[in-house]
Amino acid sequence: MKTETHKVAIVTGASGGIGSAVAERLGRDGFTVVVNYVGNAASAKAVAANIEAAGGRAVVAEADISDAAAARRLFDSAEAAFGGVDVLVNNAGIMSLATIADSDDALFDRQIAINLKGTFNTLREAARRLRNGGRIINLSSSVVGLLQPTYGVYAGTKAAVEAMTSVLAKELRGRNITVNAIAPGPTATKLFLEGKPQQVIDHLTKLAPLERLGQPEDIASTIAFLAGPDGAWVNGQVLRANGGII
Repeated sequence: MKTETHKVAIVTGASGGIGSAVAERLGRDGFTVVVNYVGNAASAKAVAANIEAAGGRAVVAEADISDAAAARRLFDSAEAAFGGVDVLVNNAGIMSLATIADSDDALFDRQIAINLKGTFNTLREAARRLRNGGRIINLSSSVVGLLQPTYGVYAGTKAAVEAMTSVLAKELRGRNITVNAIAPGPTATKLFLEGKPQQVIDHLTKLAPLERLGQPEDIASTIAFLAGPDGAWVNGQVLRANGGII
């Protein structure tokens, strides 16, 4: 049952996958949702339309968070439209896999730009501008614990996100703002499934003791817990939502 919160949540990378599931769940929970996207306006508008069809309120906002000025404008637009921001969900990210020996500069630089610098850009804005009592929820990955071959650069970016999560939680002392990270395991999104042979997908499905892939809604539910009143005492933590894979 939806509860009116009159709070505003920015969800980055919200035009598909986990991001769209998070945006729609927060909309159902009563948040006004800023659906951030890069490039795919039609998908972002469809997510916003779904939120509004369910009785919520949403707007779309294009911003490449790897650009500090664009991240600043994202917060500017939310503040101009709604008066402030209460929740930031740092979902935007990319994954390119290769051994460290075979990782070229472009693979490294792009993941650093979006996964690490992009998260830093929005964290900096949130640290300065989030309303007291707000919530920051970063997206890490359980590969930080699994540490499989070919995930070196990607896992490195997410390990850095976890470090910034813990540091920022301490830096925001006195403002009643929590800062946490969610670390999903294998989750059935286009990003995860694309290019993987069926036998690889079948193998990954069986790795967790619960013997299934995560669904975007599983991650959205965990984020909704941290964004809502029941998550108020969780701070500076990395929550591995992965069915027990690690």
